[in-house]
Amino acid sequence: MNRFRCIESIPSSLRLGLLFGAFMVLQLVVLRMANRAGSGFLPQPQQELVYLFLQVAVIGGILLHAALRRRALTAAALGTALTGAAVMLFAPCDAPWYLLVTGVTTLTLGFTGGAVYTRLALYAVGERHAGRSLGIGYAAAVALQYGLQLQWEIKPALLLLLLLACGVTGVLLSDSHAAPSAEEEQPVSRFALVAPAVITLALLLFTSYYNSYIHHLQIASGYTDFNVYSLPRLLMIPTVMLLGTVADLRGGRLLPVCTLCVVSLALLNTALLGRETYLLNMCLYYVALTAVVVYYHLTFLRLAPRTKHPALWACMGRLLDSAAVILSFGFRFSQLSQVAVLLIDIAALAVVVVMMAVSGSFNLTVPRKQAAPDPFLSAQARYGITPSELRVLRELVQTDDKQEVVAARLQISVSTLRHHITSLYKKTGAQTRAALCKLISQQAQPH
Repeated sequence: MNRFRCIESIPSSLRLGLLFGAFMVLQLVVLRMANRAGSGFLPQPQQELVYLFLQVAVIGGILLHAALRRRALTAAALGTALTGAAVMLFAPCDAPWYLLVTGVTTLTLGFTGGAVYTRLALYAVGERHAGRSLGIGYAAAVALQYGLQLQWEIKPALLLLLLLACGVTGVLLSDSHAAPSAEEEQPVSRFALVAPAVITLALLLFTSYYNSYIHHLQIASGYTDFNVYSLPRLLMIPTVMLLGTVADLRGGRLLPVCTLCVVSLALLNTALLGRETYLLNMCLYYVALTAVVVYYHLTFLRLAPRTKHPALWACMGRLLDSAAVILSFGFRFSQLSQVAVLLIDIAALAVVVVMMAVSGSFNLTVPRKQAAPDPFLSAQARYGITPSELRVLRELVQTDDKQEVVAARLQISVSTLRHHITSLYKKTGAQTRAALCKLISQQAQPH
């Protein structure tokens, strides 16, 4: 049952941007505070391991959600993340218990992220402007987090922002049990999943050099001289908006090539100028990282509904992001010589080029106009209809059979059938079977 009837009237593109932006605000602020855990009592080498610990916690939370998808657990995780964030905001970070709170908060944030990405995959089904919606949401999150968090003394405003972000996230996850249905979609091939995963990991390993290098300078300077949240970070806003728009063109075929070009530009800077040009490195890091983030978010959100485990594949880009950070720490990319870094970068980009070529990413031909989207799937995405309710909806619209006949064909009891019908009426606002037929007819018409 959808207790937030007003959400049903919001277009899926707007819901996509709102949910992604709200969660990104929560994630950016929490991880920014979490990076400070351990300062004051941990030596510098161990302090840098805190960042690694946070990535492990995020991965653990996402995997827990994929295994334990329960609406009550998602609500509890969101509440715990908000409570932990409030404690982290006002409590001193130079105490061991602060590190414990950070771990719990990050773990529950990862669990919430699993639910958010699964829901985003549902909103993105058939959505023509998914890239633009995600870009707007992410740009707003970066702008809000940047504007408030540069001044830590405005903690009440930051807490209000956290409350608002959690509220929007919680409302839009009110039907988080309704996972995308792949019943009517052609299942995605194994190679179609492996190729973008390899491409994403290779690109992230490349950008992880910048990430670890800048983070190392940030830790060493006490977040003052080299602050990773300084002015160059704002380059993410125009970059994500531009690439989000590009991702909606030509059926998304332009995005992989654009991402490759942006990352290659950063590689060219590494080869010609090296790590001494810190400010330029930071600017290119944010542009390249934003391109990769847009690539893996949209790629896996669009693929997830057609997989056997959508809750896992919807989050795959974020999982690979954290995995790349862990690998970069293990190989200590920030301490390698310029020649070694350049060789690793070239190898990573070679893998990207090969995988893109094999997977057809360089084919920029506009795909043929596809058949009109299934109106039932469109209704499912718009109203948060569950897979079981979708089966009932098809029977009610496509047949004139009585409830007893429909229940027998679906192999469910009449009482269960009536429960699904009542839920359909509440979610769609329809009051009769004829009204449901009219609603599906309207979904079939071009918008």
